[in-house]
Parts: sequence; C-alpha cells; structure tokens
Amino acid sequence: MGLLRACADAVLVGSGTMLASPNGTWRPERVYPQAAEGFAELRRRRGRPEWPTVAFVTSGSSFDPTHPALEQQAIVLTTERAATRLRASVPAASEVVAVNDGEQVDLRQALSSLRERGHSLILSEGGPRLFTSLLASRLADELFLTTSPVLAGRAVQTRLQLVEGVELLPDATVAARLLSVRRHRDHLFLRYALR
Repeated sequence: MGLLRACADAVLVGSGTMLASPNGTWRPERVYPQAAEGFAELRRRRGRPEWPTVAFVTSGSSFDPTHPALEQQAIVLTTERAATRLRASVPAASEVVAVNDGEQVDLRQALSSLRERGHSLILSEGGPRLFTSLLASRLADELFLTTSPVLAGRAVQTRLQLVEGVELLPDATVAARLLSVRRHRDHLFLRYALR
C-alpha cells in the first residue's frame, strides 16, 4: 500500500472512509514508516510532489470539514448543491470542486476533474461503496488485493465487504486478469487488470 501511494498522483477517498479514519493522511510512510526515505526518493525521481493529493468524494451529507488531511491541500469533489456549504467549512488549504448537479457525485466527471489538475495516476482507497461505484461505472482499471493468512468470520454483518451495494453476478460480471503476484513473508500481493 505504501508503494502504491508513493506512485500515485492522487488518492481517492470516500466520505465513509474519511469518517472511519479520523487520523488518516493517506501518505506512503504511514503504511510502512521504515521505507519513508525510499518512498520520498521514488516520488522525487518521478518528479512528483512530496505527497500524493488526497481527493475526498462526498455528496456533503457525511463529511468532516475538520479532518486533518484537509490541512494539506486536499481536494473535495462534491455536488453543486453541497459545494457552497463545504467551501464555507473546509480549510483554505483545500479546494472544493463542484463536479456536477444532482444528489450524487458523478465519478466519471470527478476523475476528469482530477486529471484536468494533472493527476493522471489515481489510487482509490475509497472504501466498499466508492469502489463498487467505480466498478459499476467501469472506471477501475486495476485491483490490488492483499491476501493475509489471518482468517476472519462474521456471525452478523457488521463490516462492509469489498464490493457493497451492487449485485455483480449473474447479470453484471467483472472479470479480472492476474497481472502479477508478489510475496512478503506470509502475505500475497495480487495485481489484477479489470478491463
């Protein structure tokens, strides 16, 4: 995850993930502090700023304008309706972008807004709902999936799954093609193409 962040121009985060991560920075060194110098060197060599830009996607209803990541030149991608209210509460270091009119943020237009600002490599860490929306709109190019040797079960559905809110099978199939496999100790890092 740290390497993915180190390569990204922007990290896309949904408002649910923002609220669930009150101290989140979405910076490479937060994942793996021992590699902070290497991540910084990689960004320098690639001609990137010190950190990737954090881009929050929100319709405005669940959003924390006091989140510390907003102090670091983040971008808030939202609807026309929510933009005025958010501009009044978001720190001046961050930019609020009205992506479209309507109740929900149009993700295709949101990604276009990021690309217009020079963010060509966009990493989504948005959470299950944002990821599902990206999948359903065919906007996700790749999936990086980590397999851990820790088994977890659920007696009651309390946490969201990887894909949430859309039924993909049998009508809508998202097939992936394995691009690479990496191993670190007992973890597998899988990279898939989604198109």
